[in-house]
Amino acid sequence: MFDPVKDLANQIKHGVPLALAGAFEMDGALIRDDLRFAYGEGRVIATGMIGNRVFVMVYTMRGETMRVISLRKANRREVPKYVNETQGSYPD
Repeated sequence: MFDPVKDLANQIKHGVPLALAGAFEMDGALIRDDLRFAYGEGRVIATGMIGNRVFVMVYTMRGETMRVISLRKANRREVPKYVNETQGSYPD
């Protein structure tokens, strides 16, 4: 579930619609709490796969519902980190 205004903002900022989060593979994703700021709600950062590409998704849980806050392609630092932590090595 996501806010349509937030979806448009995410598309403008990251070039990715939040609806794509439905294909995010939570199995095998790296999950950590988002402690960068005091948001007033618990946020989670998940790094995982959509198809054959690594993505970073920020979300919060509202009851049983996952509310996607942002979704973007992983950057040059995040891709090898994800591969190293999930598969053991990243080819140079």
